Amino acid sequence: MTAPYARYRRAVAIPAGMAMATALAFLPNTMATAAEDAPAPASARADATPLSYVVNVKPGHRTSAYVKKAVAKAGGTVVTSYDQIGVIVVHSSNADFAKTVRKVRGVQSAGATRTAPLPSASTGDLGAPKVLSAAEVAKAEAPAGQDPLQPQQWDLPAIKADKAHEKTLGSKKVTVAVIDTGVDDTHPDIAPNFDRKASVNCVSGKPDTADGAWRPSAAESPHGTHVAGEIAAAKNGVGMTGVAPGVKVSGIKVSNPDGFFYTEAVVCGFVWAAEHGVDVTNNSYYTDPWYFNCKNDPDQKALVDAVTRAAKYAERKGAVNVAAAGNENYDLASDEITDPSSPNDTTPGDRVVDPSKCLDIPTQLPGVVTVASTGAKGIKSSFSNYGLGVADIAAPGGDSTAYQKPEAPATSGLILGTLPGGKWGYMAGTSMASPHVAGVAALIKSTHPYASPALVKALLYAEADATPCTDPYDINADGKIDAVCEGSKNRNGFYGWGIADALDAVTK
Repeated sequence: MTAPYARYRRAVAIPAGMAMATALAFLPNTMATAAEDAPAPASARADATPLSYVVNVKPGHRTSAYVKKAVAKAGGTVVTSYDQIGVIVVHSSNADFAKTVRKVRGVQSAGATRTAPLPSASTGDLGAPKVLSAAEVAKAEAPAGQDPLQPQQWDLPAIKADKAHEKTLGSKKVTVAVIDTGVDDTHPDIAPNFDRKASVNCVSGKPDTADGAWRPSAAESPHGTHVAGEIAAAKNGVGMTGVAPGVKVSGIKVSNPDGFFYTEAVVCGFVWAAEHGVDVTNNSYYTDPWYFNCKNDPDQKALVDAVTRAAKYAERKGAVNVAAAGNENYDLASDEITDPSSPNDTTPGDRVVDPSKCLDIPTQLPGVVTVASTGAKGIKSSFSNYGLGVADIAAPGGDSTAYQKPEAPATSGLILGTLPGGKWGYMAGTSMASPHVAGVAALIKSTHPYASPALVKALLYAEADATPCTDPYDINADGKIDAVCEGSKNRNGFYGWGIADALDAVTK
């Protein structure tokens, strides 16, 4: 089954009668750094428009200092520099900036992080969550010991999180960073567990630590707030319950109001997490503007290099990086994929890519836990990307209720989460699957506080419930095969090592 329609973002189209939901990414607010741009030197073309770039050098201040002088000479203005990983963020109006600076001694790669000038245009391609009304919330009833909306959360028993909570809710010493569209920390289900010190706005490519800068505005996507609630909504007699309701959650805002996640913001997000004691990062997005970044293109190669360095740095500092596999029903282990959506900040066009050479970042980067999505019947969601050797693990991300209907008392096949303004609602996508795994990883870290990221990942995979291929896979029952699963029960393209198991995370 192919993607429902071409789109710029990771939006999931739910069949008629259902809410459309997202599993996507958003981008940095370029306006925040506009004031820092110095007048362009004479070498810059007068008629050119400013773009943002990453310049990658050998880590260390000495190399960076030398290259920064060359950057200025080439018509660039340094926005910020992450010398610990050798990534410099630059704005320039010189159309030949990247080509010029790549020739500078010490520069390993350099490229534009977008194809649209600063600021980018809005796509308007955001699916709206199905919001629970005040009346629905008020009449919610649950058995003793459960939060009021928990009976609607079929996803918790699907990974045995309800049983895990009888053992432990997780440790307050563990923090999961939601690298996303922002988190509303005033929400009554998030406020008790929010880690302000580990929260920041990285939209411009450098940290903005103003109080509340990590929150989405009323016009911005609720995506990050939904994800945060799935991970750590408090077990407090209000609303819903998170997978790890006793751990801390932070908001690292990396998407601009138009909903893009550009490289400089993502790099900032990972570095911030690395340096603020974060144990797990959740990444339910892809880095714009390219769905797949091809290493034979010098600009795209630079983006892969920069995000790879940042993600590895976070892992070296102790963080497990978890990411959504994507919502196009792509086989990421296939020889080729037709990508109709790139670049998504200007005019996309069809291009055929080899996903082993052209990477969806950060989800396909080395060391990142790649999460596929399952529905209420425990099989691959209709939209979920997959691929033998690419998908590491699976978890509930929801699906059309028409395809996978949950058992009563749950009524929706989508995933319940928190929404800004003290609300709750349903969304679906691998964006919703990834935070389930991030929550389980947080429970593992709570149980094994001295475990390295490598050990946490090893336990995550070893404790997953092995799930055989769904064969044949005809999710909409139209008589046509919608995807082909390869591999064994213990590891395959649909479910990786299996479906995440929260109970084993707190008992083994």
